[in-house]
Amino acid sequence: MKFLYTFLFSLLLGISSFAQSKKFDFIAFGDMPYKLPEDYGRFEGVIKKINQEKPVFSVHVGDIKSGSPPCSTEYFYKIHQYFETFDQPLVYTPGDNEWTDCNRKAAGEFDPNERLKELRKVFFAKKESFGKKKIKLVSQSENPSFANYVENNAWEYGGIQFATIHLVGSNNNLKGANADNTEFNEREKANEAWLEEVFAKANSKMGLVFFTQADMFYHGAVPTGFTQIVEKLTALTRAYGKPVLWINGDSHRLLIEKPLLMPDKKSTILNFTRLQVFGEADMEAVRIKVDPKSSQLFLFEQLMVD
Repeated sequence: MKFLYTFLFSLLLGISSFAQSKKFDFIAFGDMPYKLPEDYGRFEGVIKKINQEKPVFSVHVGDIKSGSPPCSTEYFYKIHQYFETFDQPLVYTPGDNEWTDCNRKAAGEFDPNERLKELRKVFFAKKESFGKKKIKLVSQSENPSFANYVENNAWEYGGIQFATIHLVGSNNNLKGANADNTEFNEREKANEAWLEEVFAKANSKMGLVFFTQADMFYHGAVPTGFTQIVEKLTALTRAYGKPVLWINGDSHRLLIEKPLLMPDKKSTILNFTRLQVFGEADMEAVRIKVDPKSSQLFLFEQLMVD
């Protein structure tokens, strides 16, 4: 009997190890549809292409429009309907054009905080992905201390920890010294706590992938809305030691690099890679291949849409 238990335990370990060592692909894209209404048809082409590729899931890294069209609730629901047409699970993290920039005249002169509340209501009412096939998400809002942050979500697949984190362009909604920065300060606290929680979740995983909107690197020595979060990310990445992939949009240009530096500011933190996806006029996507047998773990391929 003892031999049988040992055999079954070994078999289960083998199955678990096999499941975690399998290759798989996911797709990242963002900053689309941008120019409206012309880009609706192109966005439908992107969805069709991704459905043909059959990734295990896809992630939209924010900016579901440019900063000019009105930030109406009707538009939010229109994009929500598009998100549900993906065959496989789709996860979304907000961009600045959806709320922080909605006070612009062309965008409807909305109150950004009100638009953020509405965005959360429309897109994050359920703790699951979009798409015809859905995956369950673990939300930071399950922690009573951060009940508002329904958009910060985590999930696991194939031995990799995945998470979204709400960081946006327009300086992450940090305003001047005399302005009301309550929203920024509260979300900054939530995001730093979320970083720590997700890194802790990833301790038993092969690697970690974050998705966000903001292009938050290279803002110089002057403190910005990203300074503290980059410092926190740097420290956690060094302590983690295993591969960390950071995927963002915002700047609309494909970029793969290693922007984090060691304390000497000369040598690179090699286990951190940043992927910036296409966007705006270039409505393309990026396929990320996860190969547990590769020393790099994450491999990248442009997914060009005809």
